[in-house]
Amino acid sequence: MNLVDEIKNLDPNNPGLWPLPFQIGLCLILCAALIFAGFWFHVRDQRDQLAQVQAKEMEYKQTFETKQHKAANLEALKQQMQEMKQSFGDMLRQLPNKTEVAGLIVDVSQTGLAAGLEFDLFKPLKEKPSEFYTELPINIAVNGNYHQLAEFISGIAELPRIVTTHAIKITRVGKTGGLKMSAIVKTYRALEEE
Repeated sequence: MNLVDEIKNLDPNNPGLWPLPFQIGLCLILCAALIFAGFWFHVRDQRDQLAQVQAKEMEYKQTFETKQHKAANLEALKQQMQEMKQSFGDMLRQLPNKTEVAGLIVDVSQTGLAAGLEFDLFKPLKEKPSEFYTELPINIAVNGNYHQLAEFISGIAELPRIVTTHAIKITRVGKTGGLKMSAIVKTYRALEEE
């Protein structure tokens, strides 16, 4: 008998009488079907859940490492914050209050006169408020030589309060070697706390 005839003669209602190789083959097919069905309906969902949980785990690890790094550096950050507060306080003290602005304007003009400059224009402009301070621009025009202009700019930089120079324009006056400088000198005033 050949294999095809043996398969035809198998009784599907009584697999216990089948030859041993066919019984083993049927068991293997049933086991494979059960394993596949178990994977398809049960394990696959669990693998998807595992992938989601692993992604959350990586996110939690990164959050933990970030917070751990911050916690490890907490003392250094507190000290840095204290230094920044002190530095900010020092800078605020360099900004004049409302009563000191007039004196600072006088200081700017005195610095120019001490350098030997002639003032053609000294005009305080409208204040420009900002979030933390108010800008006080002064439009100036002075005449003098190179060294006098340099001494004036240097003197402004050495004032005890913050004063900056902007829009500097220097032109030659005639053939005498004299120079004319026009600029906007800005000082800043701290906003009054409410």
